[in-house]
Amino acid sequence: MYAIIETGSKQYKVAPGDILKVELLDAEDASTVKLNTVMLNKDGEIIVGDALKDAYVNAEVICSGRGKKINIFTYKAKKNVRKRQGHRQPFTKLKITEIVG
Repeated sequence: MYAIIETGSKQYKVAPGDILKVELLDAEDASTVKLNTVMLNKDGEIIVGDALKDAYVNAEVICSGRGKKINIFTYKAKKNVRKRQGHRQPFTKLKITEIVG
C-alpha cells in the first residue's frame, strides 16, 4: 500500500515507514502532522478524486533544519562585475507512520 501526498507544492510517493525531507512545515519536533493524499493504491486498486475525501497520511516530525549550502557565483566577463551568493533551503524530516483511507 502506498499513497501520493502533496506538500509544499510538490508530490511524494510514500509508504508506511518511509523517511523523507519536505519543504519546511510549521510543526514542532516529535509531533504528528496530517497530510492530504492525491492518490491511494490499496491492494492494487488505485483510488483518486472524490473517493479520497476521508483519506490522509499520518507522519511524525523527526526534525527541522537547513540543507547543504549552495554557492551561486555570477559574473560578466571583461566588465569587473562579480556577485557571490549562498543559499540553504529549510526542510522538515518526516517519518510516515500510517496511511488511513
